[in-house]
Order: sequence, then C-alpha cells, then structure tokens
Amino acid sequence: MKRRDFFKKAGVATAAGLGGLALLSSCDQGEKKDVSAPAVQKSKKTINVVSTWPRDFPGLGLSAQRLAARITELSEGSLEVKYFAAGEKVGAFDVFDEVSSGNSQAYIAAEYYWKGKHAAFNYFTSVPFGMTTVEWNAWIKFGGGQKLWDELSGEFGLKALPCGGTGTQAGGWFNKEINSGEDLKGLKMRIPGLGGTVMSKLGASPVSLPGGQIYENLVSGSIDATEWVGPYNDYFMKFYEAAKFYYTGGMHEPGSCLGMGFNASFWGGLTKNEQALITAACMEEHAAQYEETCAKNGEYLAKLVKDHGTQVKSFNDDVWDAFGEAAKEVFEETRAHSAMTKKVDDAYQSFMRECGTMMANFEVNYTNQRNRVLNIS
Repeated sequence: MKRRDFFKKAGVATAAGLGGLALLSSCDQGEKKDVSAPAVQKSKKTINVVSTWPRDFPGLGLSAQRLAARITELSEGSLEVKYFAAGEKVGAFDVFDEVSSGNSQAYIAAEYYWKGKHAAFNYFTSVPFGMTTVEWNAWIKFGGGQKLWDELSGEFGLKALPCGGTGTQAGGWFNKEINSGEDLKGLKMRIPGLGGTVMSKLGASPVSLPGGQIYENLVSGSIDATEWVGPYNDYFMKFYEAAKFYYTGGMHEPGSCLGMGFNASFWGGLTKNEQALITAACMEEHAAQYEETCAKNGEYLAKLVKDHGTQVKSFNDDVWDAFGEAAKEVFEETRAHSAMTKKVDDAYQSFMRECGTMMANFEVNYTNQRNRVLNIS
C-alpha cells in the first residue's frame, strides 16, 4: 500500500471514530443514555432480629433498635435488618428457641434468661457478687470469656456477641424497708438469674417476668418488689407509683451485659467481612449503651427523688452479709450443674479475683479518695 493511500484510509477511520463520539455526545445531550458498564448489584441478606424488649422501650429497647439500624447502615443495605420487638413475632422469652431453630436469624436479650437451658448462661449477663461491666468486658475480650461463650452457645446452635451494658444495677423497688435478711421472707419479687436463686435462699419467692409485664404486676400486688435496671431505665417504668423505697447497688447484677445471639448456621454463611461488620456494630453499641446509662442515671435519680418522692436507700451490712451467705450456697449448686458450668465458673472466678485486685488498688481506691476529698456522695 502506498504511504499516501494509508493516511487517506486512516483519516476516514479517524473521522468515523470522531463521528461516533459526536453521536454519543449528541445522545448524551438528548436522551442522556448511560453507556457505562452496568453497576454490580450487591447481594442482600435479611436478618430478622427478635428482641426481649418492647417497641421504643427507653434504654434497653432503644439500644436494640439502634443496633439493628446501625448494622443496616454500615452494610449500606446489603445486610437488611428487620427488627421485631417482644410480642411482634414471638414472645419475649421465646426468642432463644426462635433463633436456635433458624426461624429467625438473631435475638437481642439478656443471656441469663436462658438459665433453664443451661446454668452457665448466667455468667454471660451477670451473677451475684460478680464482675462489674468493665471487668466483664476485659474477661470477654482478653481473658478467654468469648471462647467459653462460643463453646456454650454452640451447644444450642448459636453464636453470641456482647451488645449492651447497664453497669451496676439498682437493688430494686420495695414496698417496705429491708433492714435484715428476715425482711425478705415471703416477699414476692421479680428478679431473674442467679440473683433470684439467692433471694429464694432467704425466703423470698422470685418471679421471672419480661419487662413489659412488671408494672402491672407491681401495681396489682401480684409482686411485692422488683428489680429492673437503674434510675434512667426505671424512671420510665413508673415503678414509683407502686413502691416508694428504691435500693441502690444490688448484689444480683453488678455488671449486667446483653447479648446478640445468631443462629450458628446463618452466622457461618456470612462472609468474614460481614461478620466483622456485625461484630464492630455490636461492640459500638455495647459501649454506647453503658455510657448512655452512666450519663443519664444521675439525672433520673434526681427526678425520682424531686418529682416523685422516691426514698433512696442502701442495703446495710447485715443484709449484705445475708446475701453473701446465700450466694455461697447458690454457687456450690450452680457449679454442680455440669462440667461446662464448673469450667465457666472456674475461669470467671479466677479472672475476677485477678482483675478485681487491680481494680481495688487503682480504680476503686482512687474514686473513693476523690469522692472523699471533693465531698461527692
């Protein structure tokens, strides 16, 4: 081919190319046709979450709803969480079986509600004379607690993560003063977990009720007393309308933490990235709920006293000693439940004593002295 002919043909090709570009440009200006590569659609997975808390329940319920929304947000909708409050899909205490069976993918609850399934579940919410929230967090994350939780939950086809904390809970609402262990005899009290077992040793009758049913039972007289959480959460429950004595710092739940339990098969089918995303969301809310509770408890305790005449009390040493003696019996019985429970209790108690020694000498010593010097009480 002659050089002159080559450039002539190249010019025609170039013109055709430019013409094509011009045509695309005119289409752009007119119909705005999208000529880019088609967007890759993200696969969407639905997570039905069932909860033990009522819809829009201050504190606990709002925290659970916030977590559900956060997982959807962080995943940009690829994990679509559908949240069901207590009673909307199944009853509050039915969520364990609902998720274990695979009917729903996850629950948000307090693990000690499942003590009837296995006594060791108590340790993954709170136990009498047990760890504070800070100590429990350290055990779960860095002291082998999560591994034991996985082992226990795995027996029931579940995988659980921490997703909330309420700190040291109030001793509860009573319609009479409690000055000795004798004052607990015959008392009908809503108190779950091992705390309820301790109360039974002292002659009380523990009752297990979901949050949404406590008020009506307290007002009607079906129960004489109740524990719930603390001033922030308790204020909205209006327990002050039926019981005027409010005891601080209970022995039963010194560091209550909540769990988000997943069906193990569903969890195993998630990608590593999806598991990491959910874990991050749970850890975020675990910290947020505890911090929110700490921020609001003081404000709402003042409201209870000023606006509703609540009488704030502390258990005296005689009552604490009675609690302690009963708790020793309870732990002996609990350890005897199974090899797994003994294994968890051994690990829990060992870590608590090691971490507790540090806390007593540093954190507790400092706050006690700070409060003394600054007259904080």
